[in-house]
Amino acid sequence: MISFENISKFYPDGTVAVDRLSFSAPTAKITMLVGPSGCGKTTSLRMINRLIEPSSGSILLNGQSTAGMDLVKLRRKIGYVIQNAGLFPHKTVQDNIAVTALLNGATRQAARKKSLELLELVGLSTAMAERYPWQLSGGQQQRVGVARALASDPEFMLMDEPFSAVDPVVREQLQDEFLRLQREIGKTIIMVTHDIDEAMKLGDQVAVFRPGGRLAQIAAPVKLLNEPEDTFIADFIGRDRGYRKLSFDAIPENIRLNKEKMITTGFSVSDAKAIAGHEQWVLVVENNIPLGWFDVNSNKLTVEAEDINLGSTFAPKNGTLRQLMDSILSSPCQRGIVVDENQRFIGTANIEQAFSLTHTSNMR
Repeated sequence: MISFENISKFYPDGTVAVDRLSFSAPTAKITMLVGPSGCGKTTSLRMINRLIEPSSGSILLNGQSTAGMDLVKLRRKIGYVIQNAGLFPHKTVQDNIAVTALLNGATRQAARKKSLELLELVGLSTAMAERYPWQLSGGQQQRVGVARALASDPEFMLMDEPFSAVDPVVREQLQDEFLRLQREIGKTIIMVTHDIDEAMKLGDQVAVFRPGGRLAQIAAPVKLLNEPEDTFIADFIGRDRGYRKLSFDAIPENIRLNKEKMITTGFSVSDAKAIAGHEQWVLVVENNIPLGWFDVNSNKLTVEAEDINLGSTFAPKNGTLRQLMDSILSSPCQRGIVVDENQRFIGTANIEQAFSLTHTSNMR
């Protein structure tokens, strides 16, 4: 457990970065810090490993004050992941990961072996071990940064907006991979983010900071969405928090999905129109994997890939009501596509079904 006890940080010019902060980050759980820019999130994080020294108060790691710890030993107990990974450009991926294990006394052979194990753990191929950071994508670099932080097997991890420098698709993949990884390793983690959706997705609890470095509320994501303590928190979380709440409700296993008439690319439009019947849109698939929707009223002769409406998202059968609603709302015909774990088509849900499910969800 990481505990803040009445922590403050102020500077000689009178600036108060953190003001009497008290909260605990539970063992083996993820605590997310969110709030407007300049509210003290990163300062609070960096006071844990004493990159910034507190002005007053105590920070405890499993009941032991960090103030009395040897600084080197303290930092070796804590994994630290930052934006853009911060990898050493002159070292290979394997040697970048091995650094923290070597600092903790591992032999070079053991550290390099550990590096290969961690590459696989964070979802990268061991074939990347001899590459250099510049040869990796941004998402791959962040995975290496996480692996390096884990190489010394720290009990605690601090993460400062680790996924903010990558594009939205890669960011979502990294978040999913990180949750999978946490289920395996069970570290005590504090993460700073400016993205409220990321905080709600990753956090076991979320701490919302006010300007001036004061804690506004700390609670589980669902409690924050259902019971914001004041207008600042309600406004910061967003007026669409009812939509965000759908992320915490699974698509019901007994949902009655609708069948669809389907075609493949290369179909003549006249045949597609006959299959569609009274519907304007017909589903295009390839080996039962949905590609998108085709408008049978178009003036095309045949159904080609470039004529498919690609605006729809596909909701996984074991996904959330938010994913299902997104699939429906992004569809040109308000029929949301549901797929299995292999991305094969299962069925569709319509807007009436979604409203019924989401109404039930938001009543809870």
